[in-house]
Formats: sequence, structure tokens, C-alpha cells
Amino acid sequence: MTKNPSQQLVLLVEFRIRPAHIEAFESAILRNAAASLTDEAGCRRFDVCRDPDDPALFFLYEIYDDQAAIDTHLRSPHYLAFDALSRDWVEKKAVRKMVLRAADAPIS
Repeated sequence: MTKNPSQQLVLLVEFRIRPAHIEAFESAILRNAAASLTDEAGCRRFDVCRDPDDPALFFLYEIYDDQAAIDTHLRSPHYLAFDALSRDWVEKKAVRKMVLRAADAPIS
């Protein structure tokens, strides 16, 4: 059952990756995103974006049912494995949490 979008939480994560690890990071984060969507009931969306002009810059857009779903994600085996594998590849990481106010809202 999907909760009201106004109750869902969004994680916005920006990574700057060390040049020698860009391709390995992309592969690892794509596996983590797929596992999050497949294995976590509270993960509703997990987009992986990469800047076309700056290949070291990645952006994640994740939607979760609530804080408990985020906590489940952060304790999941696939996330813990991804974090351990990629920790030294990351030059900079910024995370913001927001409340989703509208999903698929029409543009007027």
C-alpha cells in the first residue's frame, strides 16, 4: 500500500567521486539502487543521475514511505556492502532529507 505522497520522505544525495573510481562507483550504485527497489518495501523510487559535463558528479533521488523505511535502507545488506566498497572512492558526499509535497503533479 502506497502512503500519501505528502507523508513520504525524499533523500537527495550528491556524490563527487575520485576520477580513478568513477566507472566502478557507477556500477556499484546502480546495483544498490536496483536492490533497494527490489528488496525494500518502503523504497518507492531510486534514481541515479550523472552529470553529462562532469562525469565525477552523481546525484541520487530516493523516495521512501517514512523514516522507518530510510532506517531499513541504511541497515540493509546491499547498502552496507555498497557503503563499505565505495567509501574510499568518494571525495565528497552531501545528503538532504525533504518531505514530498506532490508526486506527478500536473504542470500548469
